[in-house]
Amino acid sequence: MPVAVAGALGRMGQALSAVLADDPDLTLAARFDRPGLAGEGLVGAAEALSAARVVIDFTTAEASTELAAQAAARGVALVIGSTGFSPDQLRRIEAAASRVPIVRAGNFSLGVNMLMGLVAQAARALPAADWDIEVFEAHHRRKIDAPSGTARMLGEAAAAGRGVDLDSVSTHGRSGITGARRSGEIGFSVLRGGGIVGEHSVVFAGEEEILTLSHSARDRGLFARGALAAARWVVSQPPGSYDMQDVLGLKGDAAK
Repeated sequence: MPVAVAGALGRMGQALSAVLADDPDLTLAARFDRPGLAGEGLVGAAEALSAARVVIDFTTAEASTELAAQAAARGVALVIGSTGFSPDQLRRIEAAASRVPIVRAGNFSLGVNMLMGLVAQAARALPAADWDIEVFEAHHRRKIDAPSGTARMLGEAAAAGRGVDLDSVSTHGRSGITGARRSGEIGFSVLRGGGIVGEHSVVFAGEEEILTLSHSARDRGLFARGALAAARWVVSQPPGSYDMQDVLGLKGDAAK
């Protein structure tokens, strides 16, 4: 199956190209990046879309939104790993998904997606009045959005476990005289530095004990392999919006 890689010169683009080269079932049909960027074997977006059945895109929210419209116009499936989307950008991607199947996920790791289910289960079992939840994430210094898409996913899993809307209970960063923590609050803490691939922890803090559920990424290849699994899966799906929970068949388990 022919696959095109967007953002081919980026870290994830290079990881995808490397993993694709060793995959017997998939072909790297085209590599492209931002207009004006030169590189060996790069083509334009239009040529890439013409050559592929599915495009894998780890770029930026703005670039992914534009690419979704182009893919929809050409009937090409899309796998999006970018994060930091605005509500308007998400609406535009949803519009594209009415015409082609799109998998969009903040994390393509099997471990992280299993972690989401565990977080939801713990949040459902541990009363908000007695257990505070804090989501911690750490990434390399070049990451431009915070909190990460994965941290947001974990926060949403915790909120779903408690049956609340995340935006109504979330807190991002603390400084100065903040007062006592609100009951039921879900906090986010962020570290940016060095070459950290990805660290995520969800802390359930009680008065007498602390439960920590965590995941550590050691190599970007794990995300690339997850994205390729999503690419194989999405080409046989009808138009619509999907995530990695759909790809892995975990949606039913997460809902229990």
